[in-house]
Formats: sequence, C-alpha cells, structure tokens
Amino acid sequence: MRLIDFFDRGVGINPSRTCLKDATVSRTFGEVQLRSYRIANALAAAGLKPGEMAAVYSPNAATAFECILGILRGANIWVPINARNSTEDNAYILDNCDVQALFYHSEFEANAQMFRKECPQIRLYICIDKAGADAPFLLDWIADAAETDPNIPEDRNKPISVFSSGGTTGRPKGVLWTNLVWETMISNFFTSMPVKKPPVHLVVAPMTHAAGGVGIMLMAAGATQIILPGFDAAKVVKTIETEGVTHMFLPPTAIYMLLAHEGIKQHDFSSLEHFIYAAAPMSVDKLKECLEVFGPVMTQTFGQAEAPMLCTFLSPQEHMVIGDPDKEKRLASCGRPTLLTPVEIMDDDGNLMPPGERGEIVVRGNLVMPGYYKNPEATAEVSTFGWHHTGDIGFKDEDGYVYIVDRKKDMIISGGFNVYPSEIEQVIWGHPAVQDCAVIGVPDEKWGEAVKAVIELKQGSTANSDEIIALCKTRLGSVKAPKSVDFWESLPRSPVGKVRKKDIRETFWKGRTRAI
Repeated sequence: MRLIDFFDRGVGINPSRTCLKDATVSRTFGEVQLRSYRIANALAAAGLKPGEMAAVYSPNAATAFECILGILRGANIWVPINARNSTEDNAYILDNCDVQALFYHSEFEANAQMFRKECPQIRLYICIDKAGADAPFLLDWIADAAETDPNIPEDRNKPISVFSSGGTTGRPKGVLWTNLVWETMISNFFTSMPVKKPPVHLVVAPMTHAAGGVGIMLMAAGATQIILPGFDAAKVVKTIETEGVTHMFLPPTAIYMLLAHEGIKQHDFSSLEHFIYAAAPMSVDKLKECLEVFGPVMTQTFGQAEAPMLCTFLSPQEHMVIGDPDKEKRLASCGRPTLLTPVEIMDDDGNLMPPGERGEIVVRGNLVMPGYYKNPEATAEVSTFGWHHTGDIGFKDEDGYVYIVDRKKDMIISGGFNVYPSEIEQVIWGHPAVQDCAVIGVPDEKWGEAVKAVIELKQGSTANSDEIIALCKTRLGSVKAPKSVDFWESLPRSPVGKVRKKDIRETFWKGRTRAI
C-alpha cells in the first residue's frame, strides 16, 4: 500500500468526522482530503515531480499536517524539519536531502531567507499561514488547483519520507523510509494496539517525530488529531479531559514534568487507552507513579529512526504487575518483539546471544530502513551480519522481554569494569527530589574514567551528593556508585527532548586527546 492509502482509509470510515483540530482550525476528514488533492496538484503544476523532495517547517499546526498529506498524495518524498532544531542544522538537512520545495510557517520567515542562500536546490517556497516576504500564501497558491485525486501509482519499496537520525553526535544522517517501512510500522502498531472505536490522538510532542508518526498511523482508524503547539502541562491535562483523548505520546522527560504538575491527581484521565512513551529509558519509580495517576494505560515502544518506533512493545496489561516480584522487573524492559520485527542480542563477532547475556540489540525485517540517503558507507556499517545494529546494549530474559542497558558508546570503563550509566540513572531517578539526571564517565587518574552523576532537581527540592552516592551504593554497590555528583539548574537537551550527554561529557573532557 501507499502511505496515503492509510489516510484515505480513515476518510472512508467517516468523512464528516473531525480529522485535524488546533487553536484556530477544525476540519473533517473529507475537507482535509480535498486539501491534500489541491496541494498535490499545485506541487505538480509548479514542476515538482514524483520522487522529488519536499519539506514542512512549522510548529505543530493543522495546516502543516495538511501539507504533509499533500506531499505524500503527490508521491513526493516528505522531509520532516524540526522547528526546535538550530537553523544551521535544518539548513544542512534541507541541502543534504536535496529538498526542492519548502512549506514554512511565517514564524520562520528569517530562517527561510537564510535557506535561500544556504540551500540553492530549494526552488519553491510556500508560506502556510500568510504571504511570505518572497513566498505565496498557501491558500492563494492552491486556489486554482484541482480538487481531484492525482492517484499516482507507487512502488511499495520506493522512499516516501526521509527522517533525520538523532543528530546528538555529528551531522544527522537522512534515513530512508519506504512505503513498505510505513506499512510494516502501521501493521505492528495495530496488531499491538487494536482499536474498537475511532481514537482521539493528542499531538503535543513535535509532529516531525513520534507524535506525527503516531498521528499518521492512527488516521487509518479515523482518528481525530488534537494539536497543541508545544508541551504545557496545564494545557495537556485540560485537553485530555475536554477532548476525551484516547491516545498520546510523550518522551519520559515530558512525562516527569506532567507528574510534577500541581493537582495532577485531581484530573480525569478515564478516556485514555494508550499513553505511549519511548525515545529514552524511563524510571521504574516514575512509571509506578504514572500507573497510579493515569491508570492501566501506559504503553512502551522501542525503535529508532532506522527501525521506527515499534521494534518492541510493552502493553498496558504487562505494566500491571506491581506487587508481583517475578513480573515487576519487566517494568525495566521495553517489551517483547512486535509481530513483524525480529529482535535479538548479538556479540561483536555476529553471534546471537542466549537469554541473560548482554550484547548489541539488533533487528531485521521490513521495518528496517533500506539505508541512509547518499551514504552507503554508513549503511554498510550498521548492517553487518545481515542485521541492523541499533547501537544499544541490552539482553533478553527467558520470556523474551528486551532490556536496554545502555547506548554502546555510553559505556563507562572504570578500573577495568564495564559500567552502564542507565542502571545508575534508574536508581537516581527514583530519588524524590530528582527531576532528571545523566550519568557519564569523567577523566580520573586512578580509575581511567570515574562515574559522575549530573542532576537536575525538581523546582523547590533539595538533595546533596552524599545521599545520592549512598543511595547508589546501597542499590548497586560501590563500583557502580558515582564518585562525584554535580547539580545543574537544567540539563542540555536536543530538540526532541533527549538529554545531550555528549554536551555534558565535553564539559569534563575538553582539551584532552582522548575521551575515554
């Protein structure tokens, strides 16, 4: 199937149901479908051929979502551009991905002017909310476009989108997603989370990442997308109540902020069916708090840009194990492999490891990207032994649950012992005063690398180094306990909310010839 066929399936369920809703716009599936026809036909009239790249650069907004659907409708390749990225990073992505058409929000007018200099391949600019300095207003631009489906045939192995890989270390790579990758992800989604009625999905995290992906997938079930411009705890809890939200995605950092919201337990979350979390490990203690506040709805997935979102799945039912010591440990896992995606543990020589043994998490199947855009060397590097290498260290238990121990590159070697920061972070996250933390290795004459915790405290809370170290020693022993603890007002984060350990490490390794 083409990706746009899944949206059309949602139209067929109920064309008069609300499809997209934000602070200023509310449109039905039928109306959004007609908009996608006109945008696709206007792109073709402007000379953009099927298979050429187009991008949308906007905060979360209903009109931006329509532009994405129009790009897909025209069999063009969608390049998501995160509004939270630096202008320089976005210019690199646009140029590296050979983008020729850019839909942008007027909020980024100055950045669009810079792109005109830095990205010479872009030949078509359209401003989505009003006329730009040198760009037509979207509504004027599509005024004469036909409201008929161009109905362009597509190969399921043809790329239809190019996502950026992380970008926390070096320049981001363009990750090719074909129609088949999307089809597999959507199949994994609905076999893991079947729906009984049209969902209501809250888009609050950036729509250029997981929140947008979940939104596109749920459209196949006729889901209404309630779109917020960004994360605000008060608005999130109010919207869940007033709109009857059934599905939403947030990264753990935002979930911690939601839990800290005053009066969180006084709100009604009974409409929620799946509160999806992913993108980073989550504190087991915080997860238990989520179950108390939101009920039996917590849903974990694991994936990455190269094998998106649904490599593994931990269902709401599998979260309800508190009080059962044998099963409660599963809350530290990311679930079991999804239906269409084999997941295994591999050593450095390509051998698959038995349960309990640590190694790199590897995946294969149609969920895996066909490769990086214009980067065959990097593609080959992550594809050895016939599996995609995630760069995550983990293990499987006897029941097939996958546990992520750490990123391969984040491992600390202290006094000859391998120390995995996420184990220590899990303990520190459980301290009642801790908002977030990062554990890294820092240079040390005796140990080579010493374990250091860098902590962001909750507003108004206090803690000291001795109690953090004592907590870790009690739970993990002296080898894994931090040798030192720093308290920072806030931890550096990427545009999608991940703590940037690379930036924290550079603070302590600056000026040295080695970083391990």
